[in-house]
Amino acid sequence: QVQVVESGGGLVQAGGSLRLSCVASGRFSSIKTMGWYRQAPGKQRELVATISSGGSTNYTDSVKGRFTISRDNAKNTVYLQMNSLKPEDTAVYYCNADLVTLGYMRGYWGQGTQVTVSS
Repeated sequence: QVQVVESGGGLVQAGGSLRLSCVASGRFSSIKTMGWYRQAPGKQRELVATISSGGSTNYTDSVKGRFTISRDNAKNTVYLQMNSLKPEDTAVYYCNADLVTLGYMRGYWGQGTQVTVSS
C-alpha cells in the first residue's frame, strides 16, 4: 500500500514563509516526478511546481522567485519552501508523486494541507 502525506501548512501573515513537506511511503520501486498543486475555494486545482527525479524544476509564473521546490531522494520526500507569501497563495496544497510499481507508473495524491495567508 502506498501513502503520500503532506505536512507544514498553517496560517501566516502576508510576507511570511512556510515550508511544506511530502513523504511517499509503501511498496514502490522508484519515484519519478514529484510536484505541488493547489486549489483555492471556487477554483480549479493548479500546478505550483514540479521536480523530476534528476532535479529539473518547473514553476507556475505566479510563484517564480518566491517558492522553491526540492527533494531528498533518500527520504522519498519533496519540499516546497514558500517565501514572500501573498493572500492569493491561500489554498489547499496537494502533493503528487509518480511512483513506479511492478514496472507501471501511477500518480498518487496526498490528502492536502491548508495554507492561509492573511493580509
